[in-house]
Amino acid sequence: MSLTHRPVAEKDIQLICGFPQSEDELFFLFPKATFPLAASQLQDAIAQRSDSTVVELCGEVVAFANFYRWESGGCCSIGNVIVSPAARGHGVGHYLIENMIGLAFSKHQAAEVTVSCFNQNVAGLLLYPKLGFQPYAIEERQDKKGNRVALIHMRLPRNAT
Repeated sequence: MSLTHRPVAEKDIQLICGFPQSEDELFFLFPKATFPLAASQLQDAIAQRSDSTVVELCGEVVAFANFYRWESGGCCSIGNVIVSPAARGHGVGHYLIENMIGLAFSKHQAAEVTVSCFNQNVAGLLLYPKLGFQPYAIEERQDKKGNRVALIHMRLPRNAT
């Protein structure tokens, strides 16, 4: 499997918008967005964030993430994480998050990297600890239907890698 990564390009936006397959999946990726994800919503998020990155598998975009917080020497927080439905379960998410961690530590000299994951997002909850993230807080939120959900905050200190 030949995975590469690069900064997101305008041509990638519409494709990424098709990755979330349900309102719940979009909620995990981008809680403020409305389903289906519109290009304008994603473009606005990209404009307010840093290091928006895509993963390519044999030249095709299959994953996306960025930082919603990036502090030089402080904390970088990974957000907008999504893997295309066809590429799930093949290590693409692992590759993406590893590269975001590397970017946080090398480019931003981050002291720690954080990621937050909703309790219904089993794939994320199983992935992040494999990469060294440890839970440190749980925040009560509401999903789009008004149901109580837990947002689990995890961190990876620089010295843990």
